[in-house]
Amino acid sequence: MNSNTKGLARAACAALAAFATPAIALAETPSGPDILLPKPAEFIPALIAFLVIWVVLAKFAWPSILSMMEQRQQKIQDDLDSAAESKAQAAREVNDLEARIAESHKEAEVIVAKAKREAEEERSRILAKAQREAADIVAKSRGAVESERKKAMIELSSSVVDLSVEIASKIIGNELSEESQRKLAEKYLAEVGASDER
Repeated sequence: MNSNTKGLARAACAALAAFATPAIALAETPSGPDILLPKPAEFIPALIAFLVIWVVLAKFAWPSILSMMEQRQQKIQDDLDSAAESKAQAAREVNDLEARIAESHKEAEVIVAKAKREAEEERSRILAKAQREAADIVAKSRGAVESERKKAMIELSSSVVDLSVEIASKIIGNELSEESQRKLAEKYLAEVGASDER
């Protein structure tokens, strides 16, 4: 309230006090049902004081009270509107985040599935390569073993031929020539080798 309004309110209170004081002093103490009914001597000053206060309040205080109440009501309404808008915005953001999370989960599932597929393909490729290499190693080993076996057979047959020629020459003497003995031993070894291969 401004200073004018405060001054008028004080004046109205002073006037009410002035009118009410003589009436209270002159009045006798009522009892029973008369306590509720005003005396004519009290009624008129109280009515005048009431009307003065009412006019002062209606003229100066009531508009500012109404204005403050309207401002307060508008502020409350604005706060409610702002809260409703904030709530709606939060709900929209929650929905957006849930959609993003769902999309992220789908992308993660796709990435995991792709990684599993690629890992399986890589495993299959490595396994096939290892099997090919193992087959090559086995084939080379068999070839090397076969080659070594043939080489050993040739060396062994040569040694056996030499040994048999020597034994035969000691047993038989020199009746057969060394070359004839060698041919005979080689023929025998060839027959033995053919029977072993069968």
